[in-house]
Amino acid sequence: MIDEREVISEKAVLIGIISQKQDETQSTEYLDELEFLTLTAGGVAVKRFVQKMEKPNPKTFLGVGKLEEVRDYIESNHIGTAIFDDELSPAQIRNIEKVLDCKILDRTNLILDIFAQRAQTSSAKTQVELAQCQYLLPRLTRLWTHLDKQKGGIGMRGPGETEIETDRRIIRDKIFLLKQKLKTIDKQMGVQRKNRGKMVRVALVGYTNVGKSTLMNVISKSDVFAENKLFATLDTTVRKVVIKNIPFLLTDTVGFIRKLPTQLVESFKSTLDEVREADLLLHVVDISHPNFEDHIASVNSVLADIKCADKPSVMVFNKIDAYSHETIDEDDIVTEKGKEHYTLQDWKKTWMNDYDVDSIFISALNKDNLEDFKEKTYEEVKKIHIQRFPYNDFLYYEYKEEE
Repeated sequence: MIDEREVISEKAVLIGIISQKQDETQSTEYLDELEFLTLTAGGVAVKRFVQKMEKPNPKTFLGVGKLEEVRDYIESNHIGTAIFDDELSPAQIRNIEKVLDCKILDRTNLILDIFAQRAQTSSAKTQVELAQCQYLLPRLTRLWTHLDKQKGGIGMRGPGETEIETDRRIIRDKIFLLKQKLKTIDKQMGVQRKNRGKMVRVALVGYTNVGKSTLMNVISKSDVFAENKLFATLDTTVRKVVIKNIPFLLTDTVGFIRKLPTQLVESFKSTLDEVREADLLLHVVDISHPNFEDHIASVNSVLADIKCADKPSVMVFNKIDAYSHETIDEDDIVTEKGKEHYTLQDWKKTWMNDYDVDSIFISALNKDNLEDFKEKTYEEVKKIHIQRFPYNDFLYYEYKEEE
């Protein structure tokens, strides 16, 4: 008999700060994203705590009074987890645990946990495990506090290795082995990429949960896992796509996020190599998100870090079916028109019209403007094809011409 048990989500409180680098609006937006991350990881956020500070407290992140307020709420409501929006130092985690007496997670740890849940292939699992080991190494001290030092005194002197030193050595050895394994995987993936010949490679890039996998499924008629959660895709998927008479390879990549942990950028090098070797980038943007401009900046920042900012690209504004805007009443002469009042037509007349990169507005879910998207992609791929195979230009024709 199968034992049926009710799955209860883990209750958590979210903690953030308003500082010189992060105003109130940004703090609220980051905590909204942190709540979505918590939901994706299998938890539920029951309350938020925010404190205004010039900079985080180096010992406890929050002030002493605010930390006591959080502790009282956790004790009275039987909360098991506190999640901080910024990366905590090992010392901060130890000090906070002493006060709150519950599980402490930071943004990096939460993202790593989601990655560990979503990893399917050997490559993704190895990359996640490496990132976790690199994150854990400086934080091992809190796991063995009762064995940090050897006892002194008569008969207790002499050489020996403490348990914490043993653990550090084991973790370092594991990191070395995982890096060696990743080198082997890199070679294998390099051979796979080499075997693809001179075909044009197109990569879908963008913020997490903007609809890249849905678009991949629609264009390539494949069955890539897609879900309305953050980091639904970790494993790189490559499919051959033919539009009219031009074949090319379309790659679905892992989504980016603000405050992306440095361990992940390093460990996911082999995955990001697919972006590095792409000939054309399709930068997918969720235009229905109120802060999509910040998302564009975050993705461009990561692309600059991996030296892909100068690649040919097309801006694909997705989810137009979910886009909505605020309206101003005709008799309202006080309210000034802001970005929240822009219609899609208004957006098209702004910086999107003067942007260096071509842009297209679609809905991958409802397949709106899909033909325009195919035409735009066809024209961009054709440019690369003609450069690569200059003597075959007579094979290409205009997208709307009959075959």
